[in-house]
Amino acid sequence: MQITRLKLKNWRNFREVDVPLGPRNYVMGANASGKSNLLDVFRFLRTLAQTEGGGLQKALKDRGGLTKLRSLHARRDPEVRIEVELIDDTPDIEEQWRYVLALKTEGKGQQRVLVSEERVEHNGKALLDRPSNNREDLDDPERLTQTHLEQIGSNSSFRSLAEYFAATTYLHLVPQLLTHGDEIAARIPENDPFGQGLMQRIAKVSKKVRDARLRRIQQTLAKAVPLFSDLRFEQDAISGMWHLEANFTHWRVNGAWQRENQFSDGTLRLIGLLWALQEGDGLLLLEEPELSLNDGIVSHVPLLIDRVLRDRKKRVSSRQVIVSTHSETLLHNVSGDANLLLIEPGANGSTIRPPNREEIEQTLHGLSPAEVLLPKTRPQNVEQLGLWA
Repeated sequence: MQITRLKLKNWRNFREVDVPLGPRNYVMGANASGKSNLLDVFRFLRTLAQTEGGGLQKALKDRGGLTKLRSLHARRDPEVRIEVELIDDTPDIEEQWRYVLALKTEGKGQQRVLVSEERVEHNGKALLDRPSNNREDLDDPERLTQTHLEQIGSNSSFRSLAEYFAATTYLHLVPQLLTHGDEIAARIPENDPFGQGLMQRIAKVSKKVRDARLRRIQQTLAKAVPLFSDLRFEQDAISGMWHLEANFTHWRVNGAWQRENQFSDGTLRLIGLLWALQEGDGLLLLEEPELSLNDGIVSHVPLLIDRVLRDRKKRVSSRQVIVSTHSETLLHNVSGDANLLLIEPGANGSTIRPPNREEIEQTLHGLSPAEVLLPKTRPQNVEQLGLWA
Protein backbone atom coordinates (compact mmCIF):
# COMPACT_ATOMS: atom_id res chain seq x y z
CA MET A 1 0.00 0.00 0.00
CA GLN A 2 1.15 3.55 -0.69
CA ILE A 3 -0.22 7.00 0.03
CA THR A 4 -0.81 8.88 -3.23
CA ARG A 5 -2.31 12.13 -1.94
CA LEU A 6 -2.38 14.10 1.29
CA LYS A 7 -4.88 16.81 2.16
CA LEU A 8 -4.84 18.80 5.40
CA LYS A 9 -6.85 21.60 6.94
CA ASN A 10 -5.69 23.64 9.95
CA TRP A 11 -2.84 21.25 10.81
CA ARG A 12 -0.09 23.04 12.77
CA ASN A 13 1.76 25.37 10.34
CA PHE A 14 -0.64 24.67 7.50
CA ARG A 15 -4.08 26.13 6.89
CA GLU A 16 -4.49 23.98 3.81
CA VAL A 17 -2.47 21.27 2.06
CA ASP A 18 -3.21 19.26 -1.07
CA VAL A 19 -0.17 17.47 -2.51
CA PRO A 20 0.62 14.25 -4.38
CA LEU A 21 2.96 11.64 -2.89
CA GLY A 22 5.05 9.02 -4.66
CA PRO A 23 7.26 6.07 -3.64
CA ARG A 24 10.16 8.43 -2.84
CA ASN A 25 9.43 11.90 -1.50
CA TYR A 26 11.83 14.68 -0.55
CA VAL A 27 10.49 17.57 1.53
CA MET A 28 12.51 20.77 1.85
CA GLY A 29 11.86 24.06 3.56
CA ALA A 30 13.31 26.71 5.85
CA ASN A 31 13.77 26.14 9.58
CA ALA A 32 10.42 26.19 11.43
CA SER A 33 8.50 26.11 8.14
CA GLY A 34 6.76 22.83 9.01
CA LYS A 35 8.82 19.88 7.73
CA SER A 36 8.64 17.98 11.05
CA ASN A 37 4.97 18.90 11.46
CA LEU A 38 4.19 17.47 8.04
CA LEU A 39 5.85 14.16 8.96
CA ASP A 40 3.92 14.20 12.22
CA VAL A 41 0.65 13.73 10.32
CA PHE A 42 1.70 10.16 9.58
CA ARG A 43 2.95 9.59 13.12
CA PHE A 44 -0.45 10.81 14.36
CA LEU A 45 -2.22 8.28 12.14
CA ARG A 46 0.15 5.57 13.40
CA THR A 47 -0.72 6.25 17.04
CA LEU A 48 -4.39 6.42 16.09
CA ALA A 49 -4.31 2.94 14.52
CA GLN A 50 -2.21 1.14 17.13
CA THR A 51 -4.15 -1.60 18.89
CA GLU A 52 -2.02 -1.38 22.05
CA GLY A 53 -1.37 1.95 23.74
CA GLY A 54 -2.79 3.98 20.87
CA GLY A 55 -6.02 5.60 19.81
CA LEU A 56 -7.28 9.13 19.26
CA GLN A 57 -7.02 10.32 22.85
CA LYS A 58 -3.43 9.05 23.14
CA ALA A 59 -2.46 10.74 19.87
CA LEU A 60 -3.95 14.03 21.08
CA LYS A 61 -2.41 13.78 24.55
CA ASP A 62 1.07 13.20 23.12
CA ARG A 63 0.76 16.49 21.26
CA GLY A 64 -0.73 18.62 24.02
CA GLY A 65 -4.32 18.44 22.82
CA LEU A 66 -6.16 19.69 19.77
CA THR A 67 -5.36 23.33 20.54
CA LYS A 68 -1.67 22.57 19.96
CA LEU A 69 -2.43 20.81 16.68
CA ARG A 70 -4.80 23.43 15.30
CA SER A 71 -3.10 25.99 13.08
CA LEU A 72 -2.70 29.42 14.63
CA HIS A 73 -3.93 30.77 11.31
CA ALA A 74 -7.28 28.98 11.59
CA ARG A 75 -9.92 31.66 12.02
CA ARG A 76 -13.56 31.05 11.18
CA ASP A 77 -13.31 27.27 10.74
CA PRO A 78 -11.64 25.58 13.75
CA GLU A 79 -11.95 22.02 12.42
CA VAL A 80 -8.72 20.03 11.99
CA ARG A 81 -8.93 17.66 9.03
CA ILE A 82 -6.71 14.93 7.60
CA GLU A 83 -7.45 13.18 4.32
CA VAL A 84 -5.26 10.55 2.67
CA GLU A 85 -5.72 8.67 -0.58
CA LEU A 86 -3.96 5.34 -0.97
CA ILE A 87 -3.44 2.62 -3.54
CA ASP A 88 -2.73 -1.04 -2.89
CA ASP A 89 0.28 -1.87 -5.08
CA THR A 90 0.14 -5.62 -4.45
CA PRO A 91 0.59 -7.51 -7.75
CA ASP A 92 -2.67 -8.48 -9.48
CA ILE A 93 -4.67 -6.25 -7.14
CA GLU A 94 -5.82 -2.72 -7.90
CA GLU A 95 -7.46 -1.18 -4.87
CA GLN A 96 -7.94 2.45 -3.96
CA TRP A 97 -8.58 3.71 -0.46
CA ARG A 98 -9.52 7.05 1.06
CA TYR A 99 -9.50 7.88 4.75
CA VAL A 100 -10.83 11.13 6.20
CA LEU A 101 -10.69 12.25 9.82
CA ALA A 102 -11.95 15.62 11.07
CA LEU A 103 -11.87 16.80 14.68
CA LYS A 104 -13.57 19.60 16.59
CA THR A 105 -13.73 20.69 20.18
CA GLU A 106 -17.11 20.24 21.82
CA GLY A 107 -18.79 23.64 21.94
CA LYS A 108 -20.13 23.20 25.48
CA GLY A 109 -19.79 21.19 28.66
CA GLN A 110 -16.50 19.30 28.98
CA GLN A 111 -15.04 20.80 25.80
CA ARG A 112 -14.04 17.34 24.66
CA VAL A 113 -12.42 16.71 21.29
CA LEU A 114 -14.96 14.90 19.12
CA VAL A 115 -14.85 13.25 15.71
CA SER A 116 -16.78 15.56 13.40
CA GLU A 117 -16.20 13.30 10.38
CA GLU A 118 -14.68 9.88 9.81
CA ARG A 119 -15.01 8.34 6.39
CA VAL A 120 -13.48 5.29 4.70
CA GLU A 121 -13.88 4.61 0.99
CA HIS A 122 -12.75 1.50 -0.87
CA ASN A 123 -12.74 1.70 -4.69
CA GLY A 124 -15.14 4.62 -4.44
CA LYS A 125 -17.61 2.83 -2.16
CA ALA A 126 -18.18 4.20 1.34
CA LEU A 127 -17.46 1.61 4.03
CA LEU A 128 -17.80 4.09 6.88
CA ASP A 129 -19.40 7.52 7.14
CA ARG A 130 -19.88 8.95 10.61
CA PRO A 131 -21.37 10.62 12.54
CA SER A 132 -23.94 11.98 10.08
CA ASN A 133 -24.95 8.50 8.83
CA ASN A 134 -24.60 6.72 12.16
CA ARG A 135 -27.58 6.93 14.49
CA GLU A 136 -25.63 5.49 17.43
CA ASP A 137 -23.09 8.33 17.20
CA LEU A 138 -25.82 10.95 17.17
CA ASP A 139 -27.55 9.41 20.19
CA ASP A 140 -24.34 8.87 22.19
CA PRO A 141 -21.71 11.63 21.66
CA GLU A 142 -19.30 9.73 23.93
CA ARG A 143 -18.68 7.42 20.97
CA LEU A 144 -17.23 10.36 19.07
CA THR A 145 -14.23 10.53 21.42
CA GLN A 146 -12.85 7.50 19.55
CA THR A 147 -12.33 6.65 15.91
CA HIS A 148 -13.46 3.40 14.32
CA LEU A 149 -9.96 3.04 12.89
CA GLU A 150 -8.63 2.17 16.35
CA GLN A 151 -11.41 -0.30 17.22
CA ILE A 152 -10.92 -3.91 16.17
CA GLY A 153 -14.64 -4.51 16.49
CA SER A 154 -15.43 -1.72 14.04
CA ASN A 155 -12.62 -1.78 11.45
CA SER A 156 -12.94 -5.33 10.10
CA SER A 157 -13.87 -4.12 6.60
CA PHE A 158 -10.85 -1.78 6.43
CA ARG A 159 -8.39 -3.36 8.85
CA SER A 160 -5.66 -3.47 6.20
CA LEU A 161 -5.79 0.33 6.22
CA ALA A 162 -5.36 0.46 10.00
CA GLU A 163 -2.51 -2.02 9.85
CA TYR A 164 -0.77 0.06 7.19
CA PHE A 165 -0.96 3.24 9.28
CA ALA A 166 0.22 1.35 12.39
CA ALA A 167 3.29 0.02 10.53
CA THR A 168 4.75 3.49 9.89
CA THR A 169 8.38 3.92 11.00
CA TYR A 170 9.95 7.26 11.96
CA LEU A 171 13.69 7.65 12.48
CA HIS A 172 15.70 10.64 13.62
CA LEU A 173 18.53 8.76 15.30
CA VAL A 174 20.44 10.61 18.03
CA PRO A 175 23.85 8.89 18.33
CA GLN A 176 24.47 10.12 21.89
CA LEU A 177 21.50 8.08 23.14
CA LEU A 178 23.37 4.96 22.05
CA THR A 179 26.91 5.91 23.00
CA HIS A 180 25.84 7.12 26.47
CA GLY A 181 22.91 4.74 26.94
CA ASP A 182 24.23 3.22 30.17
CA GLU A 183 24.76 6.63 31.72
CA ILE A 184 21.44 8.09 30.58
CA ALA A 185 19.39 5.00 31.44
CA ALA A 186 16.29 6.81 30.27
CA ARG A 187 12.98 5.29 29.26
CA ILE A 188 12.82 4.60 25.54
CA PRO A 189 10.00 6.67 23.98
CA GLU A 190 7.18 4.78 22.30
CA ASN A 191 8.13 3.58 18.78
CA ASP A 192 11.75 4.58 19.48
CA PRO A 193 11.91 7.66 17.21
CA PHE A 194 15.48 8.54 18.18
CA GLY A 195 17.01 5.09 17.76
CA GLN A 196 17.70 4.65 21.47
CA GLY A 197 16.42 1.08 21.38
CA LEU A 198 18.21 0.07 18.18
CA MET A 199 19.97 -2.86 19.87
CA GLN A 200 16.67 -4.21 21.22
CA ARG A 201 15.02 -3.85 17.80
CA ILE A 202 17.83 -5.77 16.13
CA ALA A 203 17.66 -8.48 18.80
CA LYS A 204 13.92 -9.04 18.26
CA VAL A 205 14.44 -10.09 14.65
CA SER A 206 15.05 -13.77 13.88
CA LYS A 207 18.72 -14.71 13.54
CA LYS A 208 18.37 -15.57 9.86
CA VAL A 209 16.81 -12.22 8.94
CA ARG A 210 19.12 -10.31 11.28
CA ASP A 211 22.27 -11.86 9.81
CA ALA A 212 21.11 -11.11 6.26
CA ARG A 213 20.43 -7.46 7.09
CA LEU A 214 23.69 -7.02 8.96
CA ARG A 215 25.62 -8.52 6.04
CA ARG A 216 24.20 -5.83 3.77
CA ILE A 217 25.07 -3.17 6.34
CA GLN A 218 28.60 -4.58 6.67
CA GLN A 219 29.11 -4.39 2.91
CA THR A 220 28.07 -0.73 2.92
CA LEU A 221 30.18 0.19 5.95
CA ALA A 222 33.22 -1.41 4.33
CA LYS A 223 32.90 1.17 1.53
CA ALA A 224 32.00 4.16 3.70
CA VAL A 225 34.00 3.87 6.95
CA PRO A 226 37.83 4.01 6.86
CA LEU A 227 39.59 0.80 8.02
CA PHE A 228 36.27 -0.95 8.76
CA SER A 229 36.37 -4.70 8.13
CA ASP A 230 33.69 -6.70 10.04
CA LEU A 231 30.39 -6.25 11.90
CA ARG A 232 28.83 -8.63 14.38
CA PHE A 233 25.96 -8.67 16.89
CA GLU A 234 26.82 -10.30 20.20
CA GLN A 235 25.14 -10.81 23.57
CA ASP A 236 27.11 -9.92 26.70
CA ALA A 237 27.52 -13.09 28.77
CA ILE A 238 27.25 -11.19 32.07
CA SER A 239 24.63 -8.50 31.53
CA GLY A 240 22.65 -10.28 28.80
CA MET A 241 22.60 -7.03 26.80
CA TRP A 242 23.05 -7.14 23.04
CA HIS A 243 25.75 -5.07 21.34
CA LEU A 244 26.97 -4.25 17.87
CA GLU A 245 30.70 -4.79 17.48
CA ALA A 246 32.86 -3.63 14.60
CA ASN A 247 36.34 -4.73 13.67
CA PHE A 248 38.80 -2.30 12.18
CA THR A 249 42.00 -3.04 10.33
CA HIS A 250 44.87 -2.64 12.77
CA TRP A 251 48.58 -3.36 13.03
CA ARG A 252 47.65 -6.26 15.34
CA VAL A 253 46.97 -9.51 13.53
CA ASN A 254 43.42 -9.80 14.94
CA GLY A 255 42.51 -6.17 14.36
CA ALA A 256 40.63 -4.06 16.90
CA TRP A 257 37.00 -4.71 17.90
CA GLN A 258 34.84 -1.84 19.17
CA ARG A 259 31.32 -1.70 20.61
CA GLU A 260 28.66 0.73 19.51
CA ASN A 261 29.49 3.15 22.32
CA GLN A 262 32.86 3.65 20.62
CA PHE A 263 31.49 4.19 17.13
CA SER A 264 31.52 7.65 15.58
CA ASP A 265 28.23 9.56 15.38
CA GLY A 266 28.27 9.20 11.61
CA THR A 267 28.78 5.44 11.76
CA LEU A 268 25.86 5.03 14.18
CA ARG A 269 23.54 7.17 12.08
CA LEU A 270 24.49 5.25 8.94
CA ILE A 271 23.83 1.91 10.67
CA GLY A 272 20.48 3.19 11.92
CA LEU A 273 19.53 4.41 8.44
CA LEU A 274 20.54 1.15 6.77
CA TRP A 275 18.64 -0.91 9.35
CA ALA A 276 15.50 1.24 9.04
CA LEU A 277 15.49 0.91 5.25
CA GLN A 278 15.28 -2.87 5.65
CA GLU A 279 12.83 -2.87 8.56
CA GLY A 280 9.16 -3.52 7.82
CA ASP A 281 6.94 -2.68 4.86
CA GLY A 282 5.09 0.39 6.14
CA LEU A 283 5.72 4.03 5.40
CA LEU A 284 9.25 5.15 6.38
CA LEU A 285 9.81 8.73 7.61
CA LEU A 286 13.43 9.94 7.61
CA GLU A 287 14.12 13.31 9.20
CA GLU A 288 17.34 14.94 8.02
CA PRO A 289 19.28 11.70 7.42
CA GLU A 290 22.31 13.74 6.37
CA LEU A 291 23.17 14.81 9.94
CA SER A 292 26.61 13.62 11.17
CA LEU A 293 27.41 12.05 7.79
CA ASN A 294 30.27 12.98 5.48
CA ASP A 295 29.11 14.65 2.26
CA GLY A 296 30.55 11.77 0.26
CA ILE A 297 28.15 9.40 2.06
CA VAL A 298 25.23 11.86 1.97
CA SER A 299 25.51 12.05 -1.80
CA HIS A 300 24.72 8.32 -1.98
CA VAL A 301 21.70 8.35 0.38
CA PRO A 302 19.17 8.77 -2.49
CA LEU A 303 20.82 5.87 -4.32
CA LEU A 304 20.66 3.71 -1.19
CA ILE A 305 16.94 4.43 -0.90
CA ASP A 306 16.40 3.68 -4.59
CA ARG A 307 18.28 0.38 -4.34
CA VAL A 308 16.32 -0.79 -1.32
CA LEU A 309 13.02 0.11 -2.98
CA ARG A 310 14.02 -1.66 -6.18
CA ASP A 311 15.06 -4.80 -4.30
CA ARG A 312 11.89 -4.83 -2.25
CA LYS A 313 9.72 -4.76 -5.37
CA LYS A 314 10.55 -8.42 -5.77
CA ARG A 315 8.43 -8.97 -2.69
CA VAL A 316 4.70 -8.41 -2.24
CA SER A 317 4.96 -4.63 -1.92
CA SER A 318 7.53 -1.86 -2.08
CA ARG A 319 8.14 0.62 0.70
CA GLN A 320 7.26 4.28 0.56
CA VAL A 321 9.76 6.81 1.94
CA ILE A 322 9.38 10.48 2.92
CA VAL A 323 12.62 12.35 3.59
CA SER A 324 12.92 15.84 5.05
CA THR A 325 16.23 17.48 4.29
CA HIS A 326 18.27 20.68 4.16
CA SER A 327 21.17 19.01 2.36
CA GLU A 328 22.38 20.44 -0.92
CA THR A 329 24.61 17.39 -1.40
CA LEU A 330 21.73 14.96 -0.94
CA LEU A 331 19.38 16.84 -3.28
CA HIS A 332 22.06 17.09 -5.97
CA ASN A 333 21.76 13.32 -6.39
CA VAL A 334 18.01 12.78 -6.24
CA SER A 335 16.77 10.92 -9.32
CA GLY A 336 14.41 12.57 -11.76
CA ASP A 337 11.38 10.45 -10.83
CA ALA A 338 11.46 11.41 -7.14
CA ASN A 339 8.55 13.46 -5.78
CA LEU A 340 9.79 16.88 -4.59
CA LEU A 341 7.83 19.07 -2.18
CA LEU A 342 8.71 22.62 -1.22
CA ILE A 343 7.37 24.23 1.98
CA GLU A 344 7.09 28.01 1.86
CA PRO A 345 6.21 29.99 5.03
CA GLY A 346 3.93 33.00 4.71
CA ALA A 347 1.82 35.45 6.66
CA ASN A 348 -1.15 33.07 6.58
CA GLY A 349 0.80 29.94 7.42
CA SER A 350 3.01 27.64 5.41
CA THR A 351 2.08 26.25 2.03
CA ILE A 352 3.51 23.15 0.38
CA ARG A 353 3.74 22.46 -3.32
CA PRO A 354 5.53 20.40 -5.96
CA PRO A 355 7.81 22.19 -8.45
CA ASN A 356 6.03 24.53 -10.86
CA ARG A 357 6.39 24.38 -14.64
CA GLU A 358 9.36 26.77 -14.73
CA GLU A 359 11.20 24.80 -12.04
CA ILE A 360 10.54 21.51 -13.81
CA GLU A 361 11.93 22.95 -17.04
CA GLN A 362 15.07 24.03 -15.21
CA THR A 363 15.65 20.50 -13.93
CA LEU A 364 15.04 19.13 -17.45
CA HIS A 365 17.83 21.41 -18.67
CA GLY A 366 20.34 19.88 -16.29
CA LEU A 367 19.94 21.73 -13.00
CA SER A 368 19.51 19.66 -9.82
CA PRO A 369 16.70 20.12 -7.27
CA ALA A 370 19.34 21.57 -4.95
CA GLU A 371 20.09 24.34 -7.45
CA VAL A 372 16.48 25.04 -8.35
CA LEU A 373 14.55 24.66 -5.09
CA LEU A 374 16.92 24.95 -2.13
CA PRO A 375 17.67 28.67 -2.66
CA LYS A 376 13.94 29.30 -2.15
CA THR A 377 14.12 27.83 1.37
CA ARG A 378 16.77 30.25 2.60
CA PRO A 379 15.58 32.98 5.00
CA GLN A 380 15.51 36.51 3.69
CA ASN A 381 18.45 38.68 4.81
CA VAL A 382 20.32 35.59 6.02
CA GLU A 383 23.56 37.19 4.83
CA GLN A 384 23.21 39.74 7.64
CA LEU A 385 23.71 37.10 10.32
CA GLY A 386 27.45 37.73 10.18
CA LEU A 387 26.84 41.35 11.18
CA TRP A 388 25.32 40.40 14.55
CA ALA A 389 27.03 42.00 17.52
